[in-house]
Amino acid sequence: MKPKVTLLMITSVDGRLHPSRFTNSPDGTRRDWSAQYEKIHATLKADAWLVGRVTMAEISKAGPHAPSQSIAVEKPLHIAGRSEGSYAVVLDPSGKVHFKPGGLGGDHVIVLLGRKVPDSHLAELAADGVSYVVSEKTDIDIAAMLDILGREFGIRNLVLEGGASTNGAFLAAGLVDEMRILVAPAIDGGENVQGIVAYGDGLAGKLTLQLKSADILDHGVVQLHYAVLPPSTERRD
Repeated sequence: MKPKVTLLMITSVDGRLHPSRFTNSPDGTRRDWSAQYEKIHATLKADAWLVGRVTMAEISKAGPHAPSQSIAVEKPLHIAGRSEGSYAVVLDPSGKVHFKPGGLGGDHVIVLLGRKVPDSHLAELAADGVSYVVSEKTDIDIAAMLDILGREFGIRNLVLEGGASTNGAFLAAGLVDEMRILVAPAIDGGENVQGIVAYGDGLAGKLTLQLKSADILDHGVVQLHYAVLPPSTERRD
């Protein structure tokens, strides 16, 4: 069973996703915006969060390392453990993200991998206590991966947190149920800076957004809550 997927992002008024580049807040600090993000994240009561390769590499900060002993490689699924809190999931088609043993802040790590990822990388993940799912198709079938997360790990509510290409892939595949976009009172303004969603030639004709609510949070942040519907779905009031 596919988990419910909520796309949660914080953005500047001009749609960019790196707060370190934003103009200053009226309070003089950007940390207040992050606090609003974490507050909304907590209200979602998710049992997993998912990011793309680039974002996870920035979080894990680990380099490649060979296992200290021979490890048997399992395919397509290796379950290294279960989480008492939440799961940290990464979409990493080429197997480029590495991890340190022990998970991430107490969250058990699950990696979604492409079919051509070498056994040496799978062995490294297994040695570090990381679970993984290897695609059985040439291109990763994200819907099938989500079904495995629900069936094998009991994940029912997943928060999607980018980056832009990962968000775009999920939206294009019709796998996002709702979006919660937090708009900070700030502007990035840089040229050639990626926004919160990126997908090939765009997403025109692939989905419809229905506004559910717009709420003013602390420190000038606005939360926009949308249901994500198929393109042919009529508006439901």
